[in-house]
Amino acid sequence: MTDNPYIQKAIEELETQSFGVTEQFLKIHEVEYEDGVPKVLRVDQERGDGTVIIYFAVKGEKFYLAVYLDTQPHIAVRWVETESYYSVYCRATSESLSYEELVALIKLKPTGGWNKGDQRNNGRTVHIFSAIEFEPNPEPDEFDDKLRKLLDFLEQDQDGVRALVNKASGYIQVAITYHNGNSMIGGPHIDRETLKRMAALNLAIEFDQYISGNSFE
Repeated sequence: MTDNPYIQKAIEELETQSFGVTEQFLKIHEVEYEDGVPKVLRVDQERGDGTVIIYFAVKGEKFYLAVYLDTQPHIAVRWVETESYYSVYCRATSESLSYEELVALIKLKPTGGWNKGDQRNNGRTVHIFSAIEFEPNPEPDEFDDKLRKLLDFLEQDQDGVRALVNKASGYIQVAITYHNGNSMIGGPHIDRETLKRMAALNLAIEFDQYISGNSFE
């Protein structure tokens, strides 16, 4: 993968630290390495404006170090910043319906779930309700892209999504881990068009927000 010219340019920035934010970040955190090179989690070329984003794994953290590249007239680093970890998915829960009964309500394939009474991951307690989950975009990405892609996925079976909302507790769940760099963590923005799409599916949205990492010196 390191023969990718975009990755090469991003790794060069990690080595030279030509941007102050790169230098500041690498003073307080380490990029994770794999086989002797910085671990790249994703090369994002979806913007359509010539921008490429390289997401690097940060050792011991969920959030990422993101290097923004211009590709025209030549490959060059435009900016470096931390990108929050976002998990954006649709979840439906029920105390009366089983996992199999929830699955039967919708044509889309779940990416996770459990039955009421199944043991939790901690091995000490059991689930008190059944659930199914749909997370079509688990890779590093920006919040608005993740929410848009989730809605693109769910709109393939609008009747099924509404059935989960009406017959179970169907909603959108968002988990965010911010880098606690300078206490200015910001927050997600949902535009009007996205709100309309959510309303058409009768979907509510819930946020769980966490802060992690070291502050800038």
